[in-house]
Amino acid sequence: MTIVDAPRLVTGGVGTHLDLNVAAALDPVGGLLAVAEFPATSGGHRRLLGWLAGFGPVTRAGVEGTGSYGAGLARYLRTAGVEVAGVDRPSRQARRRAGKSGPLDAIEAARAALSGRACGAAGTRDGNVEAIRALVVARRSARSVKIKTLNQIRHLSYTAPDQLRERLKGVSRQQLAARAALRPSRREGADPVMAATKTALRIPGRRVLALDEEKARIDALLSELVTQTAPELLTLHGAGD
Repeated sequence: MTIVDAPRLVTGGVGTHLDLNVAAALDPVGGLLAVAEFPATSGGHRRLLGWLAGFGPVTRAGVEGTGSYGAGLARYLRTAGVEVAGVDRPSRQARRRAGKSGPLDAIEAARAALSGRACGAAGTRDGNVEAIRALVVARRSARSVKIKTLNQIRHLSYTAPDQLRERLKGVSRQQLAARAALRPSRREGADPVMAATKTALRIPGRRVLALDEEKARIDALLSELVTQTAPELLTLHGAGD
């Protein structure tokens, strides 16, 4: 009778950072096989998985920061057929007490995955959901810049020469940028303060108008993606307008 040894199953754990990932490999009973570092690049992801697979079939991996630094690695492992469990990062205080924490974080991530403590599936960060997330980030940025720029225009109008101050007084926020984006006049050079203030108003005014165009393009893309992914959100949003 021939006895064939079953392959040793491997559980991985990864402590993720901006430019570097630290990986740990555990055997089925939690014994540490090795720890290694890999660059946080597509080539590094490939090498990391190959390194883990060198110890045996990789069944699961605990990955830190699947919503940030670990997003790309989690996506790569999942595509390769590895079950990925998201692992919470240790607190900053715990990191400071532990000192250099990369290897410790990787081992803890692997143990969390092996024991089932990290039982939650990692965020996918791909498909329509990830596309929506990226566009929402851009939309929020445009909105933030627009608010700051409108405040700048409003404050400039308070100290503008009388003619400009009257032109902008009482103008709603919706119309302020268009009113501030004044067309150049041949007579601007006669009064340096008037010329400088018009320029100081014109530039942010046009910036806001450009941001409105950006937001409209983003909203169109978001509407298409949300319609495909979760159309009920559009109904809820419309009811709340």
